[in-house]
Amino acid sequence: MPAKSKLTVVAEIKERFNACPNVLLVDYRGLDVQSVSKLRSELREAGGEMVVYKNTLTQIAMRELALPSMEDLLMGPSAFIFSGDDPVPCAKVLANFSKENEALELKGGLVQSQIIDESGLKALATLPSREELLAKLLGTISNPARGMVTVLSGPARGLVTALSALQEQKEAA
Repeated sequence: MPAKSKLTVVAEIKERFNACPNVLLVDYRGLDVQSVSKLRSELREAGGEMVVYKNTLTQIAMRELALPSMEDLLMGPSAFIFSGDDPVPCAKVLANFSKENEALELKGGLVQSQIIDESGLKALATLPSREELLAKLLGTISNPARGMVTVLSGPARGLVTALSALQEQKEAA
């Protein structure tokens, strides 16, 4: 029978995986306490949280939740970064931090129930954030309407210009 403390940890892991659909993994070996604190702070600002769990307990929790197995990624010490709906800001923080601190190794993660590897995590870090994508979409949607307004206001603008020129001619004469 498993220890009660381990069952509690497995329940906590399951709760976190249910609450956050995006979980990124890193190997933090070689980082000093100050660097880890700085990383945690930057992740918090990006909407994420870094937690360390035992790999075996994480595998048990994922199996119980019927999530894809991350067994290949869960080798050695692993820190789990739980991010909300948008994993891109946390991925960017991790990618930038790993450039500054070579000891931080990106492993991969679970994004919307899909396993990604290290290259997938790096690709995720290059994507624009959700807000940027929504702004681009809004611009794309509004461009045809803006063009139509410009075209439709052209004759009225032309009429006003012609009347203004006619008025200036009459005043000059």
